Amino acid sequence: MGRVDGKVAIVTGAASGLGRASATLLAKEGASVVLTDVNAPDGEALAKHLGAPACFLRHDVSDEASWQHVIEETLARFGRLDVLVNNAGIVVLATIEETSVEQWRRVQAVNAEGVFLGCKHAIPAMAKGGGGSIVNLSSTAALVGTPAFAAYSASKGAVRSLTKTVAVHCVQRGQHVRCNSIHPGGIDTPMTQGLGGLAAQAGPVAVEALAKQPAGRMGKPADVAELVLYLASDASSLVNGAEIAIDGGLVAA
Repeated sequence: MGRVDGKVAIVTGAASGLGRASATLLAKEGASVVLTDVNAPDGEALAKHLGAPACFLRHDVSDEASWQHVIEETLARFGRLDVLVNNAGIVVLATIEETSVEQWRRVQAVNAEGVFLGCKHAIPAMAKGGGGSIVNLSSTAALVGTPAFAAYSASKGAVRSLTKTVAVHCVQRGQHVRCNSIHPGGIDTPMTQGLGGLAAQAGPVAVEALAKQPAGRMGKPADVAELVLYLASDASSLVNGAEIAIDGGLVAA
């Protein structure tokens, strides 16, 4: 039996990287998955590859109307919402002094406000169905200082704190919606691959920020997807408001 049989999940940023791996595993384990992304060609291709009942919706997570549309379409197609994986995110390689106001605002809009909007609109939909699980993708950048990624670090710190606030809010209201955050370290995704070239140009501070973790290897999207699946499933029913690092010991070192 699949670990999420009968559940309906939304995965943002599902066209590549961690979102793609998470959506694929959730579908394999029995969930109906709504894949969302601004990258429509790759998102649609993945939905076609996964087959029914997976589907794709174009989605800008920084736009509230787009969120409302995604939630409404999910309920219209599947009648419920059990899992939300807030994965979509962007990164800018720049220190606090190098970051422009425009860069700062754009990163916060996608990484922090996108998660806020997802939680805000998913909670009532989940509560109507008896509860659910929200999985927010944060980062080890929310747990340690990362000078090369000022805006990104701040946005992921916001996700960390918001996750705990959402968890307590839902407990107090008896909504049976859990909310947990995942904090990946170095994971081999298109985002980190793109940063590699930029880091080489940016000097030793940036290179150090992308250094391999103590495990001796970069993580794989599949590693994170397994943790997403656990938090989405009933096996984690007592896990709420937690922050889980998946970093090969980077934060502990």
